Amino acid sequence: MNTLRQVLTLPVIVIAMGYFVDIYDLILFGVVRVESLTELGLDKEGITLWGSIILNAQMAGMLIGGILWGILGDKKGRLSVLFASIILYSVANTLNAFVTNVEQYALLRFIAGIGLAGELGAGVTLVAEILPKELRGYGVMTIAAFGVLGVVAANIVAENFAWRNAYIFGGVLGFLLLVLRFRVRESEMFQHHVSDDIKRGHFFALFSHKKLFTKYIKAIVIGMPLWYVVGILVMFSPEFAKALEISGEVTAGQALMYTYIGLSVGDLASGYLSQQMQSRKRAYTIFMAFSVASVLYYFTLSGASAQSFYIAVFLLGVFCGYWALFITMAAEQFGTNIRATVATTVPNFVRGSVVPITSSFMLLKESMGVLGSAAVVGSVVFTIALVALYFTRETFHEDLDYIEA
Repeated sequence: MNTLRQVLTLPVIVIAMGYFVDIYDLILFGVVRVESLTELGLDKEGITLWGSIILNAQMAGMLIGGILWGILGDKKGRLSVLFASIILYSVANTLNAFVTNVEQYALLRFIAGIGLAGELGAGVTLVAEILPKELRGYGVMTIAAFGVLGVVAANIVAENFAWRNAYIFGGVLGFLLLVLRFRVRESEMFQHHVSDDIKRGHFFALFSHKKLFTKYIKAIVIGMPLWYVVGILVMFSPEFAKALEISGEVTAGQALMYTYIGLSVGDLASGYLSQQMQSRKRAYTIFMAFSVASVLYYFTLSGASAQSFYIAVFLLGVFCGYWALFITMAAEQFGTNIRATVATTVPNFVRGSVVPITSSFMLLKESMGVLGSAAVVGSVVFTIALVALYFTRETFHEDLDYIEA
């Protein structure tokens, strides 16, 4: 109980709520993709094509936003990002309710993506710096486990309201959360290292310094399988259900909801396992192995029922539920003068990896079909991630109060 009180501080609660809204807005397009694009006049082929284009626009925005907010977080503070980013994505999501064509839709999802990029990295950095090192894993675990339930809210709202109202609801949630942010204080660890002679938020140092570059690339690629699973296997679940000849209707909204419920369970389980084993890396390896097994199971569902398909995507979510571990490991790899830059850009580079992943999937789909294309892309993504994980160092016991030279 004492541990629970130490973890559930105001910053952790507010940041968890922020990530909930972030996930709601991030995943909402996937939930309303078919309904919204149908209303805008697209046929089935157009829905698949423009669905990929708009998703890529959103993820490209997150890639750019990750760099912008990361640098700002290290130069001006973690709270500056938490305020500015939520304003941007709340405005963009509200405006999404009034689009009249797919070009406007793509542009606003791009802008929303820029805003959404700042929430998680700045929040995790702040929590990692204010909690004791033996508890920071629990703090990030709480944020991730509660946050991913935002997709459940997105699905419920989308099922009961028109898709335009669902976007308005997300915007309103963001503005309401903004009020709570005023009670959260800046990281003392960040303030302690604020000095003119310390380079903060030096993004390009991650590419010019060999040691930093190696750590940075490894931190990114070990998270790519999660967005392969969500961005391909789940986001395009109606297409996979058709290819697998699933009996019964499968919708992207339902598939995403079950996947994200699984992700919430997985984030709690992987975070708890990491704390009990006192190792980020070993817990991550176990979940990655089960993630591979769950993907293989997904491809064996030929002729199964819709219920069996939803159980499979739930399992995909559970065993990809290492997002909290992934972000924690990234934050713990670097000093406080560049930590926000890393913690914000890494998850967004991973999210941005959806662009080459979905592009490769769409390219190979023409010659190999939906299942063959997804299998090839998945094999490459998981192989690269497992190799990077093997060479990633353990960070569970590391003190974070240091700077990168």
